[in-house]
Amino acid sequence: MGLIQILNLARVPAILMLGAVYGAYVLVGGVIFWKLEGDLGREDISAILARKQQVLKTYKCLNSDGIDAVIEVIQDASKAGLSIKGNNTSDGFWQFTSSAVFAATVVTTIGYGNMSPKTPAGQIFCVFFALIGIPLNMVVLNRVGKYMLAIERNICDFLQGKTRHPRCTRFFVHLISYLTGVVLFFVVPMVMFQGHEGWSFAQAIYYCFITLSTIGFGDYVADSNPDKTYPEWYSFLMASWIFFGLAWLALVINHSIDILERLNSFLNGWWRRRNGKEETNAPDDAENPDTQVEQMEQMEQVVEPVKQLPTEK
Repeated sequence: MGLIQILNLARVPAILMLGAVYGAYVLVGGVIFWKLEGDLGREDISAILARKQQVLKTYKCLNSDGIDAVIEVIQDASKAGLSIKGNNTSDGFWQFTSSAVFAATVVTTIGYGNMSPKTPAGQIFCVFFALIGIPLNMVVLNRVGKYMLAIERNICDFLQGKTRHPRCTRFFVHLISYLTGVVLFFVVPMVMFQGHEGWSFAQAIYYCFITLSTIGFGDYVADSNPDKTYPEWYSFLMASWIFFGLAWLALVINHSIDILERLNSFLNGWWRRRNGKEETNAPDDAENPDTQVEQMEQMEQVVEPVKQLPTEK
């Protein structure tokens, strides 16, 4: 097999093009974040230093070392989920409801980072808890997602039998299911977080997506403000929202991946037709690595039952 055939078999041009698009997308995103947040970060640093100097002028009994000591106490209190305003303190992060939400963030790999185990026993238990919980979470979410998809398909099949336009019916069913998911997992939680957390709508929708996509920056975390008193049902509702929202968003992401793969196949076919390589230089289906893998899987499915048949003596 020559070098040209090897390159065609590996689909190097398509891989390189896809990698270039991916790298360019990440770099463009980095530049945009740099331009949007860089100036604000420098302004924040200048404002903080100015406030520090203002505090030193106002409270002359404090020197720079005294302010650093106070800041260290505030940082330790924040890490423990404590509020030291006035003469009262809160109970901290590790209550039953907040601990249950923390366990959910571990198995879903959200990992906000606002709370974490500090004792050696807690850290070791977290490792083994995650080792079992993460695969279990993936299995359960996959099963729930399949049930959601099955319900959607059953509705599509039922409505398609009642109409003369099956494609339009399927499109509208998908559209309504997506809009319903947006309302249930983004709009309603956005309003709830805006009321209970005091966030703006932009901050609430940002938190919803960062959580359900398991990015979990931790800059905004619901049910964690030590200065607020939350109702008893708040943590349970949050955990339910995270669980079902993850399953729904996983379906949306899988649909998006399928659309991108179809677009990639369409662009590859268009590029080959434009360069006249569809019949001459392009590898046929037998040499396509994706086709080869599919054929091998099909052969294994056929051969495996044959191997299990009893042999004649």
